Amino acid sequence: MAHRFYIVDVFAEQPYAGNPLAVVVATDELSDEMMQQIAMEMNYSDTTFVTSAPEQDGGYRVRIFTPAREIAFAGHPILGTAWVVRHHIGPEASGPVRLNLAVGKVSVTFESSTARGEVAWFLAPPVLLGATCARERIAAALGISPEDIETSAPVQQLSAGVSAMIVPLRSLDALRRSWLNLEAFAPLADEGFPPLVYLFCRETHHSENDLCARFFFEAHGVREDPATGNGAAFLGAYLLEHQLFSGSDLFLRIEQGYEMRRPSIVMLRARMLGRSREVSVGGQVISIAQGELLCI
Repeated sequence: MAHRFYIVDVFAEQPYAGNPLAVVVATDELSDEMMQQIAMEMNYSDTTFVTSAPEQDGGYRVRIFTPAREIAFAGHPILGTAWVVRHHIGPEASGPVRLNLAVGKVSVTFESSTARGEVAWFLAPPVLLGATCARERIAAALGISPEDIETSAPVQQLSAGVSAMIVPLRSLDALRRSWLNLEAFAPLADEGFPPLVYLFCRETHHSENDLCARFFFEAHGVREDPATGNGAAFLGAYLLEHQLFSGSDLFLRIEQGYEMRRPSIVMLRARMLGRSREVSVGGQVISIAQGELLCI
């Protein structure tokens, strides 16, 4: 039985930029093992599997697989899958696209912009701030000096279905020199720190942007993500908590993917609502290819 699939570039302002995503329209007919094999075949950071019809609550059930494992939450799969639902699976529907993920229900809205076209936004699930890590220890695992790491905010683990380390750097040069060494990271992993590291700095390639970021993660070795929505969601909570920008209502443009020659723009909104943090992540989605999986 053939299954439709779509390839889209998420957080992209032109084709063949941003973070590529494969979206397969099937869940019930495929075993967990087959979904993992398809994700390995696609070999993108993530591949999603979405139902062809909404469930009783109106949400489309979605599962997310890296080439190595299933995960509960990731940003560019949410936006890319919602875009495919909106344009190919349920184009007659109006309003937000609702997705049912392992981490919970996520709603994706679409805003039109005359300057940049349609932008998809998701409201992040609650983000938990966790343990901090000494600069010297994470620097050794990233191949940089402790002096390359900012002291105005900590290196910290954040979680929402999946966990990652947030590392603030002093310069674009330090960001360029960074790379995750899994062997050097092993002592931190033994203590429960995840081998997923989101690094950012205030220096940017282009003046209209606010931050530049990179994201490394373990999947059959070290991989780099050209654009990371869940990392941006973690960053929004982190910035509000540590007040790295003035005010409690942020709108930021984050560069990513330049070292991979896939320039990306991740948009971040973050604000305090009383004692709670509200974080939204947005970006453009560009359709690249569609077809059928024949070997199921």
